[in-house]
Amino acid sequence: MNKNKKSYQHLKKAERLEISILLKRGYGVRDIASTLERSPGTISEEIKNNSVNGIYDPFKANHKAYVKRKYSKYQGMKVVKNLELRNYVEKKLQEDWSPEEISGRINNIEKHLKYISAKGIYKFIDSPYGDSKGLRCCLRHKGKKRNKKRVKVTQLEDRIFIDKRPKIIEKRVNFGDWEGDFIVSGKNGKGALLVFYERKSRYTVIRKINSRSTRIVNQHVKEITGGFVHFNSLTLDNDISFAKHVEMSELISAPVYFCHPYHSWEKGGVENINKLIRQYIPKGSDISRYDKEEIKVIEDTLNDRPKKCLDFKTPLEVMEENDQFKKIKYFDIININLVEQKRAECSA
Repeated sequence: MNKNKKSYQHLKKAERLEISILLKRGYGVRDIASTLERSPGTISEEIKNNSVNGIYDPFKANHKAYVKRKYSKYQGMKVVKNLELRNYVEKKLQEDWSPEEISGRINNIEKHLKYISAKGIYKFIDSPYGDSKGLRCCLRHKGKKRNKKRVKVTQLEDRIFIDKRPKIIEKRVNFGDWEGDFIVSGKNGKGALLVFYERKSRYTVIRKINSRSTRIVNQHVKEITGGFVHFNSLTLDNDISFAKHVEMSELISAPVYFCHPYHSWEKGGVENINKLIRQYIPKGSDISRYDKEEIKVIEDTLNDRPKKCLDFKTPLEVMEENDQFKKIKYFDIININLVEQKRAECSA
């Protein structure tokens, strides 16, 4: 058996909550599908069918789905529990009538019978009662049960989940424990931001990337590690762009841990930083329109902002207390001057 293959299950409440979070962060259907290890079709149908007034609310979506499932089960049982209807449907199936013909006849001619849709008759045929009677053999096309096509979903192999992460990391005692995430462009935009966040100092590193392929992502991870000698750990979500996490672990010479699927709040530090970055790059923006110097200004602004949790020191000041910290040199002298100019414009 292929261990990558995941049998279909209805979306859970926690998954719907994660869909809502990722939609607000600007993720597209395919990105959400990869993160939740679901097919794009499942996510697309969920958003389309369970949104209310064009807005996807996870709690309302969960209620709508519950009502639909309850009604769907009722459709199959409607025939089983109604003796007159059941006898009629069985008889007509044995006479080689299709479910559509039976339903249409009841709706237009046999109006004394309780109405049942063609879909409801198919559910009756596939019910335990229908199976016991061999009713599927009565269909003209005696194929497999009517199941929607399932799209194979690529999963991340050999993940180490956050449960295995040393508990001391939660206390923010040591330098070198990082969290990583993406900020993606809007629907018609290109590019993304790779965001890294150091848990003790709250120091942030932002990289603009043109592609979220595993190769490009790991190239940037390698470049980032060139500026920070000390890496204890890295915690990520289940984005498919992190599929080569074993190679990534080798690049940073430290273990890579993963949040549980649809539990992105388990890396809450970088999630909060993403919200601050959105002050400068609003949701729906085309990230490809921002140059590297503008991204650097945003990064420096966040790292030079005092924080109450740091006794009003800045993340940069705290990070510089780490003897193994090295200042990354992003640009040459000309570009550094440009950064200073843009920073002045932002503060004006």
